[in-house]
Amino acid sequence: MPDLLQIGGLTEVMKARLESAFTIRQLDAFEPEKITHVMTNGHDGIDPELMASLTNLKLISSNGVGYDAIDADTAARRGIYVTHTPNVLNAEVATTAVLLMLACYRELLRDDAYVRSGTWDTEGNPPLTRSADNQTVGILGLGRIGHEIAKKLAPWNAKILYHSRTKKDVTYTYYDNLTAMALDCDVLICITPGGPSTHKIVNKEVLEALGPNGTLINVSRGSVVDETALIEALQSGALGWAGLDVFEAEPNVPQALRDLSNTVLLPHVGSATVETRAAMGALTVDNLLQHLKDATVISPVPECAHL
Repeated sequence: MPDLLQIGGLTEVMKARLESAFTIRQLDAFEPEKITHVMTNGHDGIDPELMASLTNLKLISSNGVGYDAIDADTAARRGIYVTHTPNVLNAEVATTAVLLMLACYRELLRDDAYVRSGTWDTEGNPPLTRSADNQTVGILGLGRIGHEIAKKLAPWNAKILYHSRTKKDVTYTYYDNLTAMALDCDVLICITPGGPSTHKIVNKEVLEALGPNGTLINVSRGSVVDETALIEALQSGALGWAGLDVFEAEPNVPQALRDLSNTVLLPHVGSATVETRAAMGALTVDNLLQHLKDATVISPVPECAHL
């Protein structure tokens, strides 16, 4: 059986399916020239030097939609497929974005602590919160998940604006300038891919444009937001609230960010439900098994779609 290099974890269901077709190797015990397939994830990716050493590599199957930790351009030039797991996690990540928005607007963490501490009993009702209805929501990156977020916001009668590399054939309002869109937003939701083109695209200027009554939601990549500028804006009141599922150096989250009361922080769990992770794992394995069968894949990343 061909050798599969495993990077990161896998479930017992995935392992059982893979063991029927591959000899699974670990990072501490493999022969580079024998590896034909790699299974990884969006966080771990694959080290460029490791990829270069795998001279017979044919496919990198990544468990996740983001793949900025994989050099897909180099893989494509070498004729190596890179696959990911789009679509199966769209709805779940969109739910997480809406969850963070609602938690910020209705001060979920503050009021939960208020009840648990007994303060409600001793001091009466907490301060009022804000309504999430009828808000103007800007979406940074109107791809598959961005569309799903817009759909999920419909019950709250949101006005949807968006900024992306190109204008889409949609009814939402397009902005070719992110700062200009932030000026017109109550909420800015980040769901753009990571990588050099979006590195710290949400900078001090954008955060200040969003303003003291604004809310930033990030369910994309930590690299998309200038974290230092974000902390300063939240501390000074230049920005009102932030709901974050991703961070620049996760799982290391700055103490200054953790200390802020106007944040809701999640440990990168946008797609982390039993159902969605099972579907992602199944697609990760399906890509490997199909490639082994007929040298095709189900869900290549755009850079490798022509192979």
